[in-house]
This record gives sequence, structure tokens and C-alpha cells, in this order.
Amino acid sequence: MIGSAIQKGDWIYVYDEKGSQLCSMTGQLQGYTGTSFSVKKNGWIYVYDERGSQLSSHSC
Repeated sequence: MIGSAIQKGDWIYVYDEKGSQLCSMTGQLQGYTGTSFSVKKNGWIYVYDERGSQLSSHSC
């Protein structure tokens, strides 16, 4: 489960409820839930699970 997702510069860091890092990647954080987070990159929105595996994408 995702406890938090934080933008630091170009990087997004995703943590579990205990504060352990789950994954990181570049882009603009758009939001997160307990099971996914969304990132804007090059005119696209990508949705990832807590491990950083892509679930979906769409243009914006």
C-alpha cells in the first residue's frame, strides 16, 4: 500500500505506510491513492502501481 508520494525536483518518491521507499521515477506527480499514483510526462498521464509498474496511460 502507498502511504505517500512526494515530488522532490524532477523525481517522485513513493513510500509505504511505514515510510519505506517503494519506488522512484521522474515526472510530475499528479496524485496518488493507496494502490496507485499518476505521473505527467511529455503530455501524457501515466498511472503506476506501488512497485512502479505501469497500469495505464492517456494523453492530456
